[in-house]
Formats: sequence, C-alpha cells, structure tokens
Amino acid sequence: MFTRLESLIGNENLIKLKNTNVLIIGLGGVGGYAFEALVRSGIGSLTIVDNDVIELSNLNRQIITNQSNIGNLKVSEAKKRALNINPDVVINDLNIFVDDDNLDDLFKTKYDYVIDACDTVKTKILLIDYCLNNNLKIISCLGTAKKMDPSRLKIMNLKDTNYDPLAKHLRKHFKDKDVKVVCSDEKVKDIADLGSNSFVPATASLLCASYVINDIIK
Repeated sequence: MFTRLESLIGNENLIKLKNTNVLIIGLGGVGGYAFEALVRSGIGSLTIVDNDVIELSNLNRQIITNQSNIGNLKVSEAKKRALNINPDVVINDLNIFVDDDNLDDLFKTKYDYVIDACDTVKTKILLIDYCLNNNLKIISCLGTAKKMDPSRLKIMNLKDTNYDPLAKHLRKHFKDKDVKVVCSDEKVKDIADLGSNSFVPATASLLCASYVINDIIK
C-alpha cells in the first residue's frame, strides 16, 4: 500500500518509518488528522491518548467522527479506522487524561516522537517539560480556534510565536527554551465561543505529521 510513498522517499526511509513509535496526546481536530496522516505514512507503532467520547459538535472538524459513532470513545474509533487503512500498524489506545499521576507510567514505553494535540495548558506544560528533560522530540500544536486562514500556520519555535493566547501562557513557562510548535500568526476573531472550521485544525495537524516524517527521513 506504500508504493507511492516508497517511490518518493525510498525503501530505506520507508523501513525507518515502520520502525518508529509515536505518541499522540489528543484526538480532536488536530490529533485525529495527525494520527491518520502518520498511519497513511507507514509509521509502525502509535500510542493514542484521549479520554473523550465523540459528540455531535465534533463533526465539523474531527476526521474520526461520523453520525454513526457519536457517543463512542475517540481512541476506540480512531484505532478502528486506522486498522481499516493499515492492518499491520500497531496501535496502543489509552482512554485517559494525562496528568501528574499517570505521566511517568505513560512514558514507561519508549517513544521516538511526541505530538501534543491537547488543549489543556497544564497538560501541555507537563508534556513539554518531560520531553525537554528526557531529550525526547516533541511538537506541540497551539490554538486553531477562532481562525480562518490556514496559510498563516507554520512550524516555528515557541519564542517566535505571536497572536496566540495559548502560546503566551507557554512562553511564560519555557522562556527561551527550544520548543517546536505549530502556530498561526493570524489574529483570533473577537467572538465569545471557540468557533472552529474543518481546515485550520486539519492543516495544523498535517504540519505536525510532516515534522515527524521529515525529521525521520532527514
């Protein structure tokens, strides 16, 4: 199934992808698309973490959702979808909320990359701190709500971000540390709710996946 990819990157790099283990935290508008992109790119092992169920409001932007799986666990639906794409991929699905109590247990498994696609500031700080302290490669996706221009998204260093309220919180904690993020320089819309669309989170997720893939194959 990876003949088109192999013709682009070569068999040696395809083997590298197969031998890679990636952890994804959060399976919403960003995490779900990133997960599928990695499955379709031949990543051999993935751990997916989310403690939510699918809701009707998720349908506009979350690739794992449809009318028939509302109310089901996100991790279970994502795993089912992935195995229908590539039956050989190894998937560990964890229906948990990451916090101080389970962080060490989560990282008893060795991961090559971590994609932070969660939307909780405390959890993001925990993940980034752990990865920086343990020399693990992580890319963190910042805010995608209240934005309409996917072309303004890019991979950058946290200290170079602007117009992102979530980034502002993180910059205070990490200051000049080297933290790779996906962030938009688009100003957020002045609306009360966290309005969202299908294409900004999806674009951010694909940038996360591309960071992992391109770093592997150099």
